[in-house]
Amino acid sequence: MPKILMVATNVDQIADRKTGLWLSEFVEPATEFQHAGIEVTGASLKGGRIPIDPHSYSNELPRVWDGVMEPIHDTIKLSEVNPEEYDGIFFCGGHGAMVDFPNAKEISPLLAHFAHHSKLIGAVCHGAAAFIGAEDVNHIPIIKGKKVTGYSNEEEKASGMMGTVPFSLEDELEKAGASYEAAAPQEEHVVEDRFFITGQNPQSTRAIAELYKNRLL
Repeated sequence: MPKILMVATNVDQIADRKTGLWLSEFVEPATEFQHAGIEVTGASLKGGRIPIDPHSYSNELPRVWDGVMEPIHDTIKLSEVNPEEYDGIFFCGGHGAMVDFPNAKEISPLLAHFAHHSKLIGAVCHGAAAFIGAEDVNHIPIIKGKKVTGYSNEEEKASGMMGTVPFSLEDELEKAGASYEAAAPQEEHVVEDRFFITGQNPQSTRAIAELYKNRLL
């Protein structure tokens, strides 16, 4: 059975805005993976229960998500992860990821391992912030020369968070040497470059999950 590490943010607030994981960016891929027989492990920098952005769902959470959400109820710490045990890694979004993913000392060696062994690396929306500051085994930026996507400047401005998040994801990905691609705001857009598979926004989650699953199996 293939095993995938799904990484979520521990950050629950930016300035005066409640934030956290954008729920569909975990639930939709996890559902796709689990139905395909892929084992999902939830992980985060601090471990424990993952905060969920209240803007990412309405009223109560659907009961059908209970089993799927189990991996984010008690995540393992990234510092305790043995990457040899996993066939792929997937970074979920939510504005919180813009705070704890970039330049994380625990993330860089994991990405270096997955890249060195050509294992699948996925990220959706703000999850691509995990690539900022990460280097491969040769100390070259992990996304230098790679085609990637992530939440665009236009989308960030439309969300009203451009002046609140620590940086522009689109700009920082380009500064790291990536070839950034984007579709129109809120349009489904997935970019594949060898073992890197990235999705632009929440609307891209199902498409990236399907592509990632098919590549993994």
